[in-house]
Amino acid sequence: MHYTGTIWRPPYEADSLLLEATAGCTHGKCKFCTLYDELPFKFRPATQETIEADLLEAQTWLHDPLRKAERSLFRLPSPKRCRVFLTGANPFGLRAKHLLGISELVKKHFPSCESIGCFARVTDVARKADDELAALADAGYDGLTIGVETGDDDALSFMCKGYAAPDVVEQCARLDAAGIGYAFFYLVGVSGKGRGVVGAKKSAAVFNRANPWLVAANMLTVFPDSELYSEIERGNWAEESETEKYEEVMALVESLSIPTEFAMLGASNPVMMQGLLPEQRQAILDALGRVVSETGEEGLRTYRETLRHL
Repeated sequence: MHYTGTIWRPPYEADSLLLEATAGCTHGKCKFCTLYDELPFKFRPATQETIEADLLEAQTWLHDPLRKAERSLFRLPSPKRCRVFLTGANPFGLRAKHLLGISELVKKHFPSCESIGCFARVTDVARKADDELAALADAGYDGLTIGVETGDDDALSFMCKGYAAPDVVEQCARLDAAGIGYAFFYLVGVSGKGRGVVGAKKSAAVFNRANPWLVAANMLTVFPDSELYSEIERGNWAEESETEKYEEVMALVESLSIPTEFAMLGASNPVMMQGLLPEQRQAILDALGRVVSETGEEGLRTYRETLRHL
């Protein structure tokens, strides 16, 4: 299999066939991100020839392709018995024609595979016409993971995300219309010191106007080689305390009014948890409160400072 650099995937794609479609990020400007700094280029799509070679290789070691996907802990949208996850920061940024070509290869070599997911940016959706989104849905694209990060426009602008909160609502409505499901990644702490709860409430107001099957919260970890670290040194931004981050998460959970799954499962989270909203809201809030009371700022900060890699 052809893989370039560190391969990133959501926890709930553990049972999916990981197929490299791109390497690097089309945007590459988010101040907090260092995930793709190891690459000697910004962005590179895999060739159709390479993708087909990987699919042929995968056939040799997958007796029953992705049969474990049915046992996922998560309620994937329209659960399929066979799923492929395209790796790269945002493969959905590829042209629709290219993505349709990939789906044709997947169906050629794994005809039972009905679902293809990947990371996506809000701007990736915006660049596609409605008929293209519909064609991608028909081709099996579903369950995208969108790194929305926040619905706080001030934070989105400062972090150079390249879109605003209204864009999230608009583009997710277009995905809904096309029949493409999606999950949100929420970045706890991205609004900065003293603004966590404000950012959470603004984010919930945005998320409540969309239909994510999952809201996954991940704790911001500022690494020394990030642009955000330089902003901190220049006095332009300050990081939330660890307990403030948990207060932010609690405000988010309290403010979400849509039926969805909530999870904290990435390595950036000292304590991992998941549950359904609204059914398990109080249980989630109680668990978050116990983390703060039992671990405290010192214990949580120790974890953050010793986390060398996501």
